[in-house]
Amino acid sequence: MKFLVDECLHTSLVAAARDYGHDCFHVNWLGLSGETDWDLMPRIVAEDFTFVTNNARDFRKLYAIEALHAGLVIIVPQVLPGQQRELSAFVLQELACSPDLVNEVIEIEIEEHEVLLTRYALPE
Repeated sequence: MKFLVDECLHTSLVAAARDYGHDCFHVNWLGLSGETDWDLMPRIVAEDFTFVTNNARDFRKLYAIEALHAGLVIIVPQVLPGQQRELSAFVLQELACSPDLVNEVIEIEIEEHEVLLTRYALPE
């Protein structure tokens, strides 16, 4: 897979994805820092990126109107980089078992000290 990590998440997520054998880039490294969400979407779709963000509200709306996309990963809580890496490891393990994320979303969150991973189709 080829991931693009949003600027709201730490750059260390790139190395974590690469450790699992994926291509991964950070928005800041591609000169896209500060771009609006709707301006990022054409590049995300055109380059078949699976986008990783914690901006659930905006990107759920943007992905819902895309007929075809390479997937969306949402790290729900705003947490420190170490916890971001831990949560992304759960996602990467899920993708190792079931790698096809076309037109799907994975959301990962912490609820009462338990990690919850939800996977669903978008658009429905």
